[in-house]
Amino acid sequence: MSQRPTPAVHRLVPSPAGRIHLVEQGTGPLVLLVHGFPESWYSWRHQLPALAAAGYRAVAVDVRGYGRSSRPERTDAYRMLDLVEDNAAVVDALGERSAVIVGHDWGATIAANSALLRPDVFRAVGLLSVPYSPRGGPRPSDIFAGMGGDEEFYVSYFQEPGRAESEIEPDVRGWLAGFYAALSADTMHAPPAPGPHFVPRGRAMRDRFPAGPRPGWLSEADLDVYAGEFERTGLTGALNRYRNMDRDWEDLAGFDGAPVTQPSLFAGGGLDASTTWLADAIEAYPVTLPGLVSSHVLDGCGHWIQQERPAEVNRLLTDWLASPDLNPDA
Repeated sequence: MSQRPTPAVHRLVPSPAGRIHLVEQGTGPLVLLVHGFPESWYSWRHQLPALAAAGYRAVAVDVRGYGRSSRPERTDAYRMLDLVEDNAAVVDALGERSAVIVGHDWGATIAANSALLRPDVFRAVGLLSVPYSPRGGPRPSDIFAGMGGDEEFYVSYFQEPGRAESEIEPDVRGWLAGFYAALSADTMHAPPAPGPHFVPRGRAMRDRFPAGPRPGWLSEADLDVYAGEFERTGLTGALNRYRNMDRDWEDLAGFDGAPVTQPSLFAGGGLDASTTWLADAIEAYPVTLPGLVSSHVLDGCGHWIQQERPAEVNRLLTDWLASPDLNPDA
């Protein structure tokens, strides 16, 4: 039953990072929302009131390294194991024993691993834009180094500390606007024009950003929020997530090929490279996500799915949360 949501409240709670900043709205079963790169809790601004109105306690965090959450100095403080424990600490700090976790982009990978590593805490998992793909195969840096031919895959470009920062931080607002536009359905380059995922040698990622207007989902005020956070914090904490992929591969060796068995949901954009490049991962869901309740590819949608299509994503989330798979005793 729909109800009038309580106002959103900002809080700081303790975690292994030091502190996690979160925004909380509503009462009921806990739904933890985890953002991706380069965003913040604010990417869930359309979902917080919708989930609260549907009878849930919706909580959107700033991942460590972002916003008002702690930003440890060590690069290796951003490995997946640490991010999972941050999420578990948030649930505990909120006085709850379990939660549904939903993530977008890097947040989807963090959410999937939270469900994998802490099934005692996370009873269901929703993945937006980035499909679940179990740990396995060669070392990630070796895979990325072999991609792109004469050009450099963006994950490799992000690896060297300070390199991407030197491109982004002199003009944070302009870089973010271009990056968001490059992955948005209404502003991305039409194929076969190259996108930002491959960087010409000796060039910058922003050289592949489209020229033109902002995406329709991104107002000037929205861009002000994102830019203001990164202008204050810098980008190193956010980029350090990419710089731990080999460490994650080593840390998770005991979970090679492991499925996530809790009730799950996937939704991706039909124009999003994360969905199209990882089509094999989606096809493998009967094995890798045996608890999958529903899977959706939104035609004509880009990467920023919950911001590009908020009403549709809200409906998918609330229908899934209310399904018998997540409420067996109802």
